[in-house]
Amino acid sequence: MSNLINRQIQLASRPTGEPTAANFRLVETPVPEISDGQVLVRQHFMSLDPYMRGRMNDGKSYALPQPLDKVMEGGSAGEVLLSRHPDFVVGDTVIGRGGWQQYAVFDANQRGALQKVDTSRIPLSAYLGAVGMPGVTAWYGLTQIIDPKADETVVVSAAAGAVGSAVGQLAKARGARAVGIAGGADKCRYVVEELGFDACVDYKVHADLKSLTQALKQACPMGIDGNFENVGGLVLDAVMANANAFSRVALCGTISGYNGAPIPMAAPSLILVNRMKVQGFIVSEHPQHWPAALKELGEGVASGKLKYRETVAQGLESAPEAFIGLLKGRNFGKQLVKLV
Repeated sequence: MSNLINRQIQLASRPTGEPTAANFRLVETPVPEISDGQVLVRQHFMSLDPYMRGRMNDGKSYALPQPLDKVMEGGSAGEVLLSRHPDFVVGDTVIGRGGWQQYAVFDANQRGALQKVDTSRIPLSAYLGAVGMPGVTAWYGLTQIIDPKADETVVVSAAAGAVGSAVGQLAKARGARAVGIAGGADKCRYVVEELGFDACVDYKVHADLKSLTQALKQACPMGIDGNFENVGGLVLDAVMANANAFSRVALCGTISGYNGAPIPMAAPSLILVNRMKVQGFIVSEHPQHWPAALKELGEGVASGKLKYRETVAQGLESAPEAFIGLLKGRNFGKQLVKLV
């Protein structure tokens, strides 16, 4: 395939504060010949996710930093173009971690590196969102940490995003009340009217701690029993001020601090006063739960019961701006880049 040219986006420099387009570089390079056990995939969709911002830093985190002058890493979905592995044939639809590039070579002998997916009832792109890592993240945090009982109240921040939108629907399916926190009237309307949440609080209208705490109190008259936290900072403080005894917080992300701003906790003593469980988690560390999660999520999407939305940027070169927009909350649901 040496006549094929691959276009890639690399991390050119580490951002200080908010990332800019200047932190990325578009390069062209020949597609390499593949050897035994390898599979060449033409990528149709790339996944953009908030966790990528943390990996752009050089500091200590749960994942190794994204290397400089290398392809930005991330989930992808596409079709097999060439295979030298018996389990994959040309035309198979697959998902893997192909990164920000048009073509990706996978070592198919590496367990889990490349997976075939059935697109007869579930669209290919959904395997990067509702039936992929974001959906499993929602499922794990909700079922394994929050574990809501019927009539309990579960609050989720970034409720219109890929993870948050699934959390609320999964909570409702278990008989709980679901309350979202999102930015803007359009997102709040979507969360309630399309996703079926019981209420949604607009953090752009309630921009200070007192106002947000009061708005959450109105939306959660019986207090908060479970919190799926994607944002941290002020949002988490307002949740904690309304938390019930023995409430559970699944700490998934702290996007409010991704650009380096400190995010102190206003009243950590509430953890003790309310005997709260606050647990951070990384979904890739719990592979034993993925089959059960994907079964429920896949059935939900195939039947139309689990609703999701996608924001799709066109073309590889649109990825940096789309990623910067994602960190500012400009996306609705899952942020993807379409390459084909």
